[in-house]
Amino acid sequence: MSATIGLQTHIWNNNLKSIMLLGLYPFLIIGIVWGCAYVIGVSLYGFGDVQENVISISSENGYPSRAVQTTTYNAVEYAKDKIYAYWPIILTVIMIWFVIAYFFHTKMVRKLSHSHPVTRTEEPELYNLLENLSIIVGMPTPKLEIIETHARNAFASGIDQKSFTVTVTRGLMKSLTKDELEAVLAHELTHILNRDVRLLVVAVIFTGMVGYFAQSFWSNIRYGIIGSRGESSFRSRATAHIILGLAAVLWLGYLATLFTRFAISRKREFMADAGAIKLTKKPEAMMTALMRIAGRDKIPESTNDIAMMCIENAKPFLGMFATHPPIEKRVQAISQITNTPVPFLSLPPASQQERFQNDDRKNPWLIRQRGSRNQ
Repeated sequence: MSATIGLQTHIWNNNLKSIMLLGLYPFLIIGIVWGCAYVIGVSLYGFGDVQENVISISSENGYPSRAVQTTTYNAVEYAKDKIYAYWPIILTVIMIWFVIAYFFHTKMVRKLSHSHPVTRTEEPELYNLLENLSIIVGMPTPKLEIIETHARNAFASGIDQKSFTVTVTRGLMKSLTKDELEAVLAHELTHILNRDVRLLVVAVIFTGMVGYFAQSFWSNIRYGIIGSRGESSFRSRATAHIILGLAAVLWLGYLATLFTRFAISRKREFMADAGAIKLTKKPEAMMTALMRIAGRDKIPESTNDIAMMCIENAKPFLGMFATHPPIEKRVQAISQITNTPVPFLSLPPASQQERFQNDDRKNPWLIRQRGSRNQ
């Protein structure tokens, strides 16, 4: 019973964190806009106060009178005025982005991961495994997608029953046994049941607009505005300072959205491993699946955000923080909880080793598919 209470608490925490991230996002955007307006205000007024004389003409007793009023202005006041004037537009843009993310997040994830949807007819064994597990947990079968790569990995995505999707790589399907593949699918279904998937999508897609604009803006500065051969297209040094200041503000905002990833606990992988074992009753299959995935998880041409969603991500977040517990610890935890010895994993046949020796190269299956489409 205590395990059930702990799981329910984990689900409640994920739902609460999702709501908090969505609620904080408008304030973050307003803060970024304020910072950009402040940079422009500094270019106009400097860092100190500037006094402006405002002349007003009024009619008093039939005679015109002129009054001069001195107003103190600075960059902070300039930024406040801009936020006050444009906050309805800012909130409207945010709501439009949320609507776009809600209806198109599946396509966004598909584009970032380079996956494609498959049907029961195309992948009957894989589809049947997923469907049987879904029946056991009492949920509709999620959509199924495949990434044509030698890498061995899988992830779940989606925010509701209509959009829940399980994505696996071709390399995972080719290198795992049926029991091991079933364990991985059960792992991903557990992520959906625990609402880990919803929290990840909110952190990655819904708060991803800042990253998109920050990277686009910096790319324009680096390759478009500054130009090649050291020639600058800035009209003046002041303009250069404004643009660099705006880029700095956008990147600070982008870093703020990246740190929202810390709302996602690393314990989610331990809980998903435990959930997979509960579904399949095959702890050894879960352990050997993780052992076969270790060191071959990198999906070429995918983003760090997609790597965070996967069953394994050996690359640290921001180069410093691990997003997943080490495979060794996960295997050891399964062994201790289930009283199952850690299995000895024999090397695959030489032909299979050669097939998967380089996870970063282009996938021949995908090349053949593209070639057939072009013919």
